Formats: sequence, C-alpha cells, structure tokens
Amino acid sequence: MRSLFSQFSIKVNDKIYLKNPDESELGKRIIESSIILIDELGIEQFTFRKLGQRIGSPESTIYRYFENKHKLLVYLISWYWCWLEYRLVFSLANIESPTERLERAIDVLTGDIEQDDAFEHIDEVKLNRIVISESAKVYLTKAVDDENKLGLFGVYKNLVDRVVVIIRELHPEFQHPHSLISTVIEGAHQQKYFAQHLPSLTDITEDGGTVQDFFKQMVFCMIVRSKR
Repeated sequence: MRSLFSQFSIKVNDKIYLKNPDESELGKRIIESSIILIDELGIEQFTFRKLGQRIGSPESTIYRYFENKHKLLVYLISWYWCWLEYRLVFSLANIESPTERLERAIDVLTGDIEQDDAFEHIDEVKLNRIVISESAKVYLTKAVDDENKLGLFGVYKNLVDRVVVIIRELHPEFQHPHSLISTVIEGAHQQKYFAQHLPSLTDITEDGGTVQDFFKQMVFCMIVRSKR
C-alpha cells in the first residue's frame, strides 16, 4: 500500500487554505500538531495560540496558512476523505463482481483505520478519531451553502459517488443510493462513537457484531428488498 500511495499526493481544495501547508516543513508541522491537539482537546478547546505554543511558532504564523480554526478543520477532514478515496480505489482494483466491490467498499468506509506510513506527518488513526467526533461540525454551520458553492465538500461527494456507481451496477433502479451511502459513512461514525461513549445505544461491542457486518446487512437488505 505504501508503494502505491507514494505515487500520489493528496490534493485539497485550494479555497480552504491561504497557503498550502503541504508545501513547507512548517506547514506540515502545523498539520501534524493540529491533529494531535484536536484529538486531545476537541475543536472547541483548540486554539491557534495553543497550536503555536506546541510548534514553537508565533500564532500569527498559523494565520498565514488558515483563516481560522474552522478552515483548518475543513482541511483536515477533506484530507481524510481524499485519503479514504485512494484506499477505496486501490481496494476495488481488479475486482469484477459488483457485489464483492460493494462489500469491500463498505469495509473501507466503516472499518478500523491503521497508520499509513506513506504520509509521515499525518497520524491517520488520530485523524479518524477527529473525523468521528468533529466532522459534522464542518458542514453543520450557517456558512454551509456558501462553502458548498466554493466546492469545499467536493471530495466527500466524490467518495460517495464512487460507491453509488457500484450500487447502480447492482440495481440501476434503486432510488436512494446517495442517501444510503452517506448514511453508511455517517452512521458508522456514530456507531463507533456510541460504542466508546454511549454503549447502550449500540450493539457494536468487542465480542459482538462489527460495524462492517451491520452496514453490509443493512445495505444489501435494502437493495434486495427494493428489487421485489
């Protein structure tokens, strides 16, 4: 996987940042440390002042890269969706059966995340925890429509669209493929969060069914029932 990923770079919408953090060592330190701090503190308690103290650089330096912490969070979540899309593409390569491709896609979208050494300044495990707990705050804002017009959520839509194509191969007349896949992604985050913090709201446990099993059953049951 590392050799495959090393051929690519993650391309985040340039409207999210003021200066591309991927193009300098300081920028990469900002991203690396922001992931650590947001994972530790949560986005509400995270500030550029605290980030500046962590990296040993003035707070004003961070503002050269990002307008505010919301845009920084949008960057991190967008980077994650880009990275997940790459994982999805490689996972589905050379698989002809749409049923098997859909199963693998659900595994990628809902499975546990492991560290990917191809991007040394990104801790994908910690970033995944941020996505689970904070990603909804990227679009549950008053500015969502304006940011959508700027294309800030395009990579998330692309990820969903890739799986929608598979569903349409299985069932061209299925009426709700986008709703289904976005529900799988968001629902997987919610179930994992519940399992860790509110276990009475989920059946996902260490000795019980996995998140992947639940959503595979849900997806294929919906597709089969809609064919009747």
